[in-house]
Amino acid sequence: MAVAIPFSQALRERTWSGHGESEGAGFMSDLMTGKGTRDDYIALVAQHFFIYEALEAAAARMAGDPIAARFISPQLTRLPAIEADLGFLIGADWRDQISPLPTTARYVERVNTVAATWPGGFIAHHYTRYLGDLSGGQVIRTLMQRQFGFQTNGVGFYLFAEIASPKQFKETYRDQLDAVDWSDEEQDRVIDEVLVAYRFNTELFVDLSRAKAVA
Repeated sequence: MAVAIPFSQALRERTWSGHGESEGAGFMSDLMTGKGTRDDYIALVAQHFFIYEALEAAAARMAGDPIAARFISPQLTRLPAIEADLGFLIGADWRDQISPLPTTARYVERVNTVAATWPGGFIAHHYTRYLGDLSGGQVIRTLMQRQFGFQTNGVGFYLFAEIASPKQFKETYRDQLDAVDWSDEEQDRVIDEVLVAYRFNTELFVDLSRAKAVA
């Protein structure tokens, strides 16, 4: 008789290819290997603003849901840090200087509909963004600091001052995933939605590359 693996393990294993495609997108690869520019990084931060504005608004709407609420933590809130980063990187009028790219607009629409109304969908997008920020995001922060001379200004998005141990936080998060009493069908739906989120990320990098090419 086959032994059922924890949901968090199934989630990681079944979405790994999508995660790899997202991280390997050309725009991000250039940024991570020193081929990208400071303006490229600013363009990425600007798109993060729209994504996290939608995601954290969804969190506010989901705060009363007994399942979703387990994953919502003020320690993860990123929007104020993104706003501060944009103020530093662009200036006080940063809101007038940025706009969502086509993929970002679709991503935001998905979050506004799926993640704001379906607990599993919210957790799928929440998991994709925040656990990524606590993992690969820390590598991005270090590289951006090295390449562009940032200290904390400009990379505040990646600094989780209220999380003493990202590793422990992620382990607890995965334990919470395993504790949710979802049916097999619901688990499949959540995994599929994580793959949707990864596709949005990959397509966003494509959009950023196109925008750079025509700039």
